[in-house]
Amino acid sequence: MKCIFEYASLLGKIFIESDGKFLTGLWFEYPFDEKKHAENSGGGVKKISADSIDSFPVISETCRWLDIYFSGRNPDFMPEFRIENLTPFRKLVVDEMLKIPFGATTTYGEIAKNIAAKKGLEKMSAQAVGGAVGWNPVCIVVPCHRVLGSDGSLTGYGGGIKNKIALLKIEGIAAEKFTLPKSRKFM
Repeated sequence: MKCIFEYASLLGKIFIESDGKFLTGLWFEYPFDEKKHAENSGGGVKKISADSIDSFPVISETCRWLDIYFSGRNPDFMPEFRIENLTPFRKLVVDEMLKIPFGATTTYGEIAKNIAAKKGLEKMSAQAVGGAVGWNPVCIVVPCHRVLGSDGSLTGYGGGIKNKIALLKIEGIAAEKFTLPKSRKFM
C-alpha cells in the first residue's frame, strides 16, 4: 500500500508519495498535478501524519531534502526514488533531467539532441521529450522545472507556471528573463 504525506512548503502543499521503501511521487497541490497522480496511484493510498513520519524513512528523508532545497541550497543527497511505468524513452529523459545542475536550465530541444546522439539518431522530437518531461511523477527531485522552451519560454509545468518560476528563483535563476507561453494563463 502506498502512503502520502502532505509537506507544507513556501509554495503551498506538496504531496510526498511512497511505497514504503522508495519515493514514488512528489507533486504540488494543483489541479493538473493532482489529477495526474490520482490516475496513476491505483487506489489504496494511506495518508500519514507528522506524528508517524519517522516510521517512513524515505518520506522523512524527502522532507529533509525539501527543507534544504527550499532554504535555497542544493541538497547533497538524493532521496531514493523509483518511477513506476518507466519506459526506456522516459528513462532517457529522466536521466537527462537529473544531469541539469541546481541553478541551471536546459531546453526540450537540448535534451532531444542529447538523446538522439546517444541513440545514434540524426534528430529526436522535442515534443516527445516534452511529453516525457510532463509525465514526471517526482517533481523537484527530478528537476523538470529546469526545462524550458527553445525560445526561453516557461512552457507548461504540472505544478503551475507560478511554482515553476518560484522554483527557478529559489535556485538563483532570474526567471524574469524568460517569457510566459502565449497559449497559457499565468497561474
